Amino acid sequence: MLMSGPPGSGKSLIAAALAGILPDLTPAEALEVSMVASIAGELEGGKLKRTRPFRSPHHSASMAALVGGGTKARPGEVSLAHLGVLFLDELPEFQRGVLDSLRQPLETGQVQVARAAAHVTYPARVQLIAAMNPCRCGHLADPGLACARAPRCAADYQSKLSGPLLDRIDLHIEVPALSAADLTLPPPAESSAQVAARVAAARARQTARYAGTATRMNAEADGENLTAHSTPDAEGQRLLTQAADTLRLSARGYARVLRVSRTIADLAGSDGVARIHVAEALSYRRRPPVN
Repeated sequence: MLMSGPPGSGKSLIAAALAGILPDLTPAEALEVSMVASIAGELEGGKLKRTRPFRSPHHSASMAALVGGGTKARPGEVSLAHLGVLFLDELPEFQRGVLDSLRQPLETGQVQVARAAAHVTYPARVQLIAAMNPCRCGHLADPGLACARAPRCAADYQSKLSGPLLDRIDLHIEVPALSAADLTLPPPAESSAQVAARVAAARARQTARYAGTATRMNAEADGENLTAHSTPDAEGQRLLTQAADTLRLSARGYARVLRVSRTIADLAGSDGVARIHVAEALSYRRRPPVN
């Protein structure tokens, strides 16, 4: 997920809260997470980790720090966040080469670190959460605060992110600025505990669906699994076909819309993928630039 919005709109808070609604690690997952932490020398007291990792590297992080490397081919942040959350704040401030090095891990769920003395593969199945300002000054939508280069500064700032990387991000969210009235609103109707219960139920549906296969969740589904379980109904398929042309979806983007649609249906407790689920998934896709 990539959140875009002005400073102070709550993007970092949303990212930090996400880890709290993810389901608990299964024993097998806890072992995987602990093995990576042990290799990196971050396993405290020799005990298995029971909570999902949350890693938030600074935007000055090098490629080796993010994806792994060094003389001993140690795991990087993307592997230390395996089965948890990797939060990249101020996304365009990372070096472009460093960000593009994430393309393989985001696609395959693993990272290969090759050195003259070693060739190591580490797991890297993460929830990537990224945040960015719409432009360098951060106030593109506010004429009173925007810099003199708006809107050109926004195009220059956002162009630091490559198209192939953005194509691998399923959810593109605009986070609006908070007003004084927003800060005085009553608590939300649905608590984090209620959301976490809904997420756990959706994950349980996925576990049952893919039982007996190497796939654990919708994000890992491909090929026959993706076709068998994520193909929408007739109306949903018609909408997806039309949107694929309008949004100029790549084959990767098309498959990712199917996975998100299936997950939305799971969160709603629906056995099948309907048009409404496809429509919501499409609303999160990045819009192509206007020529």
